[in-house]
Amino acid sequence: MNATLVAVALSLFSAAAYAAAAVAQERLASRAPGSGTLRMLASGAWWCSVGLNTFAALLHVVALKYGPLTVVQPLGALTLVAAVPMGARVAGRRVGAAEWRGTAYTLAGLAAILVTASGSAPEDVLSASEALTVAAVTAGLIGLLARPGSRPGLRHATASGFASGVASALTQTVTVAATDRSGPLLSVQVVGVALLVAAFAAGGLLLSQTAYRGGLGAPLAVVTLANPMAAAVIGLALLGERLQGGAAGVLLALAGAGIASWGVVLLSRATPEPVREEEHPVAAVLALKPESASLEPALRHTPVPMPRPKSEPGHLTPL
Repeated sequence: MNATLVAVALSLFSAAAYAAAAVAQERLASRAPGSGTLRMLASGAWWCSVGLNTFAALLHVVALKYGPLTVVQPLGALTLVAAVPMGARVAGRRVGAAEWRGTAYTLAGLAAILVTASGSAPEDVLSASEALTVAAVTAGLIGLLARPGSRPGLRHATASGFASGVASALTQTVTVAATDRSGPLLSVQVVGVALLVAAFAAGGLLLSQTAYRGGLGAPLAVVTLANPMAAAVIGLALLGERLQGGAAGVLLALAGAGIASWGVVLLSRATPEPVREEEHPVAAVLALKPESASLEPALRHTPVPMPRPKSEPGHLTPL
């Protein structure tokens, strides 16, 4: 089987797992918006989301072994596409027309990107100095975007996307260096880069959890865009990855990126369709009570005739 097809298939399963984890994180953040890190560590639901993220990351790592960053990372946008119906299902509502349009634009843009980004399995890796430089620059950007005291929101989502994208690029270096090189499996370069991967992956998870306190749509959209952006810059600038088709391929990739970005924007702006009362189980129960409820006020306000006083002896009853 073609290595690129294997990478695409693994990326699809990874995106579905990431979407389930994002929905779980958003639900947890909405229920306890002011909870700190220590309180989250004591939550079983949070650890379930961590497990889903870990499973998705493992699939992502294997995908990076078979496909270049310019193929694997854009498929991460499918996380948002999968999270939309998942989130609607959990919330008990239908997916709106604007959400379906955003999904269609995102898929069309991804298709255009994959046509130009298809390439062979990765061979180049980041050197120790390149990995440290990328890590230092990314850490500085994350510090500026998520500085202490800043309000949780899209800046934290951007920082999370950068952290996840850099973690993916460093992960590819670890997998290729550990499996395709004749050197020792646990070299200083492999161990050092693996520690950086763990740090950026954990940071991206915590930053996304903070960003989801304001909702799932817009923060997840920003994470979805920032992640492949950071990884693509590293792949094209440092790993020797190229787009197929020359100048026409570059234009097609840019057009696909624009279409996919517009689809993500539509998904982030889409207003969730409210649940119809007749479809809600609570409304169905309440629908059984109008008759009994209407009888109570009628009984309450129905005038009761008062008995006429009897006439005492010696008094004449007026006519």
